[in-house]
Amino acid sequence: MRVCDPRPFLKWAGGKGQLLGEFEARLPRAVREGRASAYVEPFAGGGAVYFHITSKYAFDECHIFDTNEDLILAYTVVRNDVDDLIEVLRGMETTYLNLDAKKREEFYYTVRREYNKERSSIQLNNYSKAWVQRAADLIFLNRTCFNGLFRVNSEGSFNVPAGRYRNPKILHEELLRSDSELLENTGIHHGDFSSCAPFVDEKTFVYFDPPYRPLNRSSSFTSYSKGGFGDDEQRRLAAFFRDLDARGAMLMLSNSDPKNQDPSDNFFDELYAGYCIERVPARRMINSNADRRGEINEVIITNYRPAITDR
Repeated sequence: MRVCDPRPFLKWAGGKGQLLGEFEARLPRAVREGRASAYVEPFAGGGAVYFHITSKYAFDECHIFDTNEDLILAYTVVRNDVDDLIEVLRGMETTYLNLDAKKREEFYYTVRREYNKERSSIQLNNYSKAWVQRAADLIFLNRTCFNGLFRVNSEGSFNVPAGRYRNPKILHEELLRSDSELLENTGIHHGDFSSCAPFVDEKTFVYFDPPYRPLNRSSSFTSYSKGGFGDDEQRRLAAFFRDLDARGAMLMLSNSDPKNQDPSDNFFDELYAGYCIERVPARRMINSNADRRGEINEVIITNYRPAITDR
């Protein structure tokens, strides 16, 4: 019996926690009735949708994908070595919380420096115990950095400065154990969205959460990995969406709504013409100016007509 419900073990910019009700209300009937055999998520990110859906609905198998190597490493460690990860995090938390503010900052930058230095030594096709320390470092940095962002520069180095939290909770033991249990039934893959194709058939539900199209030039925040995700990639994704639709798969995709900024911008309406496109309210969370964190619309696109249910 799980002590707590599975949910993201990382704070993740662009996470979909606030929209879970909207997604669940639009799930295919086959998912609700237990007739969908597989769940696939080609952009895993922090995993808010994955943890919510797969903990509530039964699937024979699940698969998550991401191009972020360290994210895939962390998921794998939580699944394979949660006990060792918890012990390492316990030691880091104890050490950090017993330091004064200046020493905490020094500790943070030491961990960040080692984390970036060891980046090239981790091989995703060769699992080892060294992964445990790296996953622990990532969780530590995520819990103690400024705003809980994951951001890398063009060279792939984590570059978020230290945060100033009085008593950050670095180890969430019950949560890690619940997540580990859920991940036992999940294939964890490093690759872009097209890598999921071999795992998709007519009994598969696929949820796409690509890097959002910026609402304007100043709002772009796509540095979760070294590669960007511009309009050409959005078009490639739409073509892939149509390919999976032709297989009979059940598909859902979310993205920012360009009409928030320009009511005449029909980018997604044209890209996904013929599919069901709905607009739902959401709060903009990623903005350095708190006054501009207001309600906006996001789009939810499905290749079926959702029968909206109570959330």
